[in-house]
Amino acid sequence: MSESSSQSQRKSFLGQLPLPSLRTANPGVDEPSDVAIVGVSEGASLSPTAALIDQQIGGAIARLLKAGKLSADEGETMLLAGPAEGGPKLVLVIGLGQLISDSQANRELAFRLTSQAIRGLVGKSHETFFVALAESFDASTHDMVVAGALYALEGQSIYRTKAVINVPQTIVFSAVDQDAVKRGETLGQSVNLARRLINEPASAIYPESFADIISELSVENGIDCQVWDETKLAEENCRSILAVGGGSERPPRLVIMRYNGGKQGDAPIALVGKGVTFDSGGLSLKPSDGMVDMKCDMGGAATVVATMNAIAKLGVKRNVVAVCGLAENMVSGSSYKLGDVIKTRSGKTIEILNTDAEGRVVLADALNVAISFEPSAMVDLATLTGACMVALGNEVAGLMANDQTVADQITAAAEAEGELVWPLPMHSLYDEKVKSKVADIKNVGEGRWGGAITAAKFLENFVESTPWVHLDIAGPAFSDSPKPHRDAGATGVYVKTLVRWIESL
Repeated sequence: MSESSSQSQRKSFLGQLPLPSLRTANPGVDEPSDVAIVGVSEGASLSPTAALIDQQIGGAIARLLKAGKLSADEGETMLLAGPAEGGPKLVLVIGLGQLISDSQANRELAFRLTSQAIRGLVGKSHETFFVALAESFDASTHDMVVAGALYALEGQSIYRTKAVINVPQTIVFSAVDQDAVKRGETLGQSVNLARRLINEPASAIYPESFADIISELSVENGIDCQVWDETKLAEENCRSILAVGGGSERPPRLVIMRYNGGKQGDAPIALVGKGVTFDSGGLSLKPSDGMVDMKCDMGGAATVVATMNAIAKLGVKRNVVAVCGLAENMVSGSSYKLGDVIKTRSGKTIEILNTDAEGRVVLADALNVAISFEPSAMVDLATLTGACMVALGNEVAGLMANDQTVADQITAAAEAEGELVWPLPMHSLYDEKVKSKVADIKNVGEGRWGGAITAAKFLENFVESTPWVHLDIAGPAFSDSPKPHRDAGATGVYVKTLVRWIESL
């Protein structure tokens, strides 16, 4: 019996991510390549590789800098011909700005500028890149040079018949040791995993197929994985996930991943992800323009899965449990309805006043499952509200918490990785705005006001006393427009933040 195209796709999914051969070289080595990438920064001497190439091409880099034709301003680039014999065929010079002593601040810069440099080259076919940017950065940022290089190779054009991104066969990194290469490869691939999951259409990523991918990934990484199908969900009284997924031909799933990297008996960290693989709005139907990108509504779950991939491959010494609630929010005669009252796994009841506020309904059961593992701290991630985008824009995630210590830890990790979060208040006055007259709570607040906060207040009903942070990533997780360092589509943001946070505990 031949396998279906979706089965074939699922089996090969993890192997589809771009990964050229990665190796290292010493600074200033005369390395043959198609393109050498060197950086210039304000007030600094040329790096060893840049100085060697400058000598080989008759001092062109130094002359252009002196004449003001080549800029050291951050992100400014110039492509030069390589030496007539030996060495690179082309030289890309990129401005690094004025590097500062704060190595944490330079992590984001190293990641972003490396990605920008390579992204500007992959429109044409090249076999080998020689990346010498690490020569200009502190060693603590070198993993980000590697991760940034891989980040440039992934984009949303995964179904174009003609390649938009030409992946090189080899990338050589100057001044980067093997540990940094390994860590950078893991982080870069994990971020790209999140991006690929989100960029795939809902015809490819739906609850069952997503659960299959997670199971495959878990086997590869030695992570214990349980998948609850609709029968198990009913047995576990996960009625809120079943309600949201009830209108779809594709039944919901809940996936539990358990990584045991810490001491036996130590309380785990819990990660919870919203995995609405497509959101039509249900009976509160979205307009077409609002539905186009709703394949991205599983971005929270994709981020959690990618983080688990990273911590397993890095061998992080912590116990971590991840819970992903997966459902399609579709329209049919079996869709959940406005006015319905749902009794959740926790026993609390929800009055449904808007079927397009479905993510929090899915998370109600997922959070309750997560706290059953008695975690020491818990973070959920969800593309939850447009209100958060109104408040903070498209680049910043809203951070809401019941515990200031964990909130500060997540904020510090995000700052270190250059991923932006901002706190929103969780005053008790907002509790009243999600109380229902016919059930314990309702799934929307009062009108348009404070929508991101009232959504978090809804979720707070299901975390009990567990120290908890909610990240509303609706804005940063997916972008309609490209930037010099990345394609439009999924961004893979907050994987690096979560890895850093877990490692710091």
